[in-house]
Amino acid sequence: MKFENIVAVRTGKTIYRDKDDCIKVFNADYSKADVLNEALNQARVEETGLNIPKIKEVTTIDGKWAIISEYIPGKTLEQLMKEHPEKMDEYLSLFVDIQINVQSKESPLLTKLKDKMNRKISMTELDATARYDLHTRLEGMPRHKKLCHGDFNPSNIIIRDDGIPYIIDWAHATQGNASADVARTYLIFCLAGETEIAEKYLNLFCRKSNTAKQYVQKWMPIVAASQSVKGNEKERQFLLSWVSVVDYD
Repeated sequence: MKFENIVAVRTGKTIYRDKDDCIKVFNADYSKADVLNEALNQARVEETGLNIPKIKEVTTIDGKWAIISEYIPGKTLEQLMKEHPEKMDEYLSLFVDIQINVQSKESPLLTKLKDKMNRKISMTELDATARYDLHTRLEGMPRHKKLCHGDFNPSNIIIRDDGIPYIIDWAHATQGNASADVARTYLIFCLAGETEIAEKYLNLFCRKSNTAKQYVQKWMPIVAASQSVKGNEKERQFLLSWVSVVDYD
């Protein structure tokens, strides 16, 4: 294997290309359990029939864990949006269509979204009263079994050279309520300072999926709290500012 062609560098991992292989090499201190869980998630999502890179091998390279998958030649939707801003509406429409297709699938062996969120809310620095309120609100939300990506954003969509979209990075995949995943995507856009795109995205998703906007918004404080346990201090403060938002107009 050659480790010359770096595709991307992300927190805790570096991604390389070697011919038809995509090699994700994790840092030496990265949790073995998290690596194996990511590989298992990806293997389970493969079974849904979605267009995702197939896993070829899980191994160690120079003492570091690595996941080897198919390399998908193309550009991310994020790259295309930056290169062709005049096509933003077209790309957002495609983005929403892909997400709705993901959420039409089920993968019954994945972790339940509510269980994961409850664990994360318990880990936050919020006081006991705020945590209790969030746990109560979470338990009151409808239970679904839809496939949720967990980090659905344009950088995780590759438009293959022949135009077919592929979805990557299934480390955070769960089964649960689709609107929670939509709230997560909305907050990702907001964190990047793209509030106008965030609003366009949310309105488009709600229209295409026939989902009430208020329903998605009810998830936002819950999702923001569960996401606040990771990231830098600036992101954490931004997310925690959403937690106190109880009602929306």
